[in-house]
Amino acid sequence: MKHYPPEFKADAVALYESRPDATIRSVGADLGVNPETLRNWGRAAGASRPRGRRAEAAEPPTPLEAENAALRKKVRELEEEREIRRKAAKYFAGETRW
Repeated sequence: MKHYPPEFKADAVALYESRPDATIRSVGADLGVNPETLRNWGRAAGASRPRGRRAEAAEPPTPLEAENAALRKKVRELEEEREIRRKAAKYFAGETRW
C-alpha cells in the first residue's frame, strides 16, 4: 500500500475541485492515483464540487472579457497541475532510491 504525503493528497483534491470538466478517473490517471483513493481523499477533506449552474450575472461579459477570464482560468489550472506533478515526481523519485 502506498503512502502519500498530506500535501499531495490536498493538492490532488484541489486539482479535481478546480477542474469542473474533469472526472475523478481522469485526474487520478493524470496523477497515477487510483480513482477510489482520490474519491476517499475528497470525502475525508469534506470537499464537494458545486453542482448545477451558477446564477447568471445581471450583465453578460463582453466577448473579450469572457475570453480573458477563460484564459486566466486555464493558466491557473495548468500552473496547479504543473505544481502537483512536480511534487509527485519529487515524491516518486525519493521512493525509488535505495
